[in-house]
Parts: sequence; C-alpha cells; structure tokens
Amino acid sequence: MTATDSLDEPLDERALSKLRWRCRRGLLENDLFVQRFFESYSASLTVRQAEALGALMDLSDNDLLDLLFGRKSPEGELARDDVNHVLALLRTARPTV
Repeated sequence: MTATDSLDEPLDERALSKLRWRCRRGLLENDLFVQRFFESYSASLTVRQAEALGALMDLSDNDLLDLLFGRKSPEGELARDDVNHVLALLRTARPTV
C-alpha cells in the first residue's frame, strides 16, 4: 500500500469523531453547512477528504462562509483538487438559511 492509497482509505470512527469536534464553528450558517455535510457524507469520508476539510476549518468563519457561498474561490495552499472536491460536497449539502 502506498501513501496515496492510505489517503483514500475510509476514515475510522475515532478520526471522524475528532473531525466533527474540530468542525464546530462560531457562525450558525457555517455550522449548518457542516452539519448537513456530515449527515450526507460521514459514512463515506476518506482520510484525504478529512484532511481537506481540516484545511478549510483552519479558515476564519467569514472566509469559510465566503467559500461556501461561492463569493470567493480557494487560493494559495487551498487551491488544490481535494479541497475543491470537499468544498463542492459542502456546497451540495447547503442548508436552507
């Protein structure tokens, strides 16, 4: 198994629980996106997707919300395929706010 293969492995329950805790946000709108995301995709999340979601969670609430609403695009270190993929999943889980 290569390092790339391990990134495509399913996320285990412990890592998923830690990720859920890390994804708690200060803005209700962000929390709603994240909650819907986990409702839709938690059973199939991979290590790679979890890392990309973690990178998005490093953003401030306002910057994250701008990405979620499509007002901005990922830049710099976030301009990666895995981050864009997770961002698209987050957007499809868009709450009705």
